[in-house]
Amino acid sequence: MKTLLILRHAKSSWKQTDLPDHDRPLKKRGERAAPRMGELLVKEELVPQLIISSTAKRALKTTALVAEACQYDGEVQPEHGLYGAGPMGYIRILQEVPDVYQRIMVVGHNPGLEVLLEVLTGEAVWLPTGALAHVELPIDTWAEIREYVGGRLVDLWEPEKLPPTSG
Repeated sequence: MKTLLILRHAKSSWKQTDLPDHDRPLKKRGERAAPRMGELLVKEELVPQLIISSTAKRALKTTALVAEACQYDGEVQPEHGLYGAGPMGYIRILQEVPDVYQRIMVVGHNPGLEVLLEVLTGEAVWLPTGALAHVELPIDTWAEIREYVGGRLVDLWEPEKLPPTSG
């Protein structure tokens, strides 16, 4: 059994209209929401062993804030191929992950993440910005991950629906 955490980047800013989409930063709201998801990972005992992130500025910033909040001590693997990827883009990258990792988090974008979640679990759910899905996969090796693998959506959290933090 492997665990996949699917995190959509936090709320991004559209203020600088001259920026390419890849370079859009997070809004203040996104900068507040991302650490809350990191705190949730600690609370749920789901700190990832490996984080793979899109190279888009908003995804990398989300990743950095989440990683700091959950005290992730590994390296972040940036993957340009996740920017704009469909579900097979994520699956192909995951198939190459060494099997020493049991729990991986991918950080990316819609609509690719929503479709990935649907093809892995059979459940069509909305992933708003900053949302985190916890998926259990009935596989022993990452090479076995594929569409319609029969995964189970264990939980789905949205930053705005989390209880307030004490900090």
